[in-house]
Amino acid sequence: MSSYLEIVKRSYPRFSGVHTFFRLQQEKPEHIKSNALLCGIPFDGGTTYRSGARMAPSRVREISALGRGYHPQWNQDVFESLQPADVGDIPINPISIEKTYELIEKHIFNLAKGKKKILSVGGDHSITLPILRALSKIYGPLNLIHFDAHFDTYPPAYGVEYHHGTFVRHAVLEKCVNQVFQFGIRGPFVVKEDIDFGKQHQIQVFTVDDIKSKGIKILSELPELIKGPSYLSFDVDCLDPAYAPGTGTPVIGGLSSYESQQILRHLKIENLIGGDVVEVNPSYDHGDITSLAAVSTLFEILNLMV
Repeated sequence: MSSYLEIVKRSYPRFSGVHTFFRLQQEKPEHIKSNALLCGIPFDGGTTYRSGARMAPSRVREISALGRGYHPQWNQDVFESLQPADVGDIPINPISIEKTYELIEKHIFNLAKGKKKILSVGGDHSITLPILRALSKIYGPLNLIHFDAHFDTYPPAYGVEYHHGTFVRHAVLEKCVNQVFQFGIRGPFVVKEDIDFGKQHQIQVFTVDDIKSKGIKILSELPELIKGPSYLSFDVDCLDPAYAPGTGTPVIGGLSSYESQQILRHLKIENLIGGDVVEVNPSYDHGDITSLAAVSTLFEILNLMV
């Protein structure tokens, strides 16, 4: 165990000090030595309903002081294995999604080009597209494991092409992703045609009904091992609002936090090179329930990266 982690774990109360993700050391991008990098992307300019996800990185950092490093199910200490670090927030432009996309793609590419693993906290789900653009330039088309209540393959909204419900459509059409697996999908949908894009492009969808009826056995319908570079995007609205009330587009009838944990713990991914947790909206949260769910999910993703 590094001396830094020993000091953090044993010497400083969790409510003290400058907040970083999991109380990890903060590194400047030009001095990175860690194997996995955590960053915030405080942008919610792609939101179509409740804004406020731009405040999530700072709140999740604070709540992540409750996180620990050892995972009993995996029997590993992720902080020892990956030696992750917080590299701060990606620069964004709060009034331009196009300029924000340019900034995110540039900075993620620079962080990841040394084959560092990248884990981001949004922000709304529009931030995932420029991340996938950057990572696919390095690795080629990625596998996408996507937790969400929504397909995110939707058409333009209000005449605007890019928003938090379009990232999967663009990632597929731009060939940033190869295989796509979606968990937690449920209605209602605007029109019947909402489901057509996924069928046309052979997206494998596991609805909430599928998961509730089959449980963890549903993962037997996945490849035995998801091979090649993969990316995991977790929208907290895949969870029922009882477990994640603080989100931009809540949909009842979702997964429990325990069910999402179990799915994450049983995924077989050969090379998880990146991930994100998005759509946490602290303004609508209660008792930090949603932020706690985000912290737990970040921890599970880090362990999958090991």
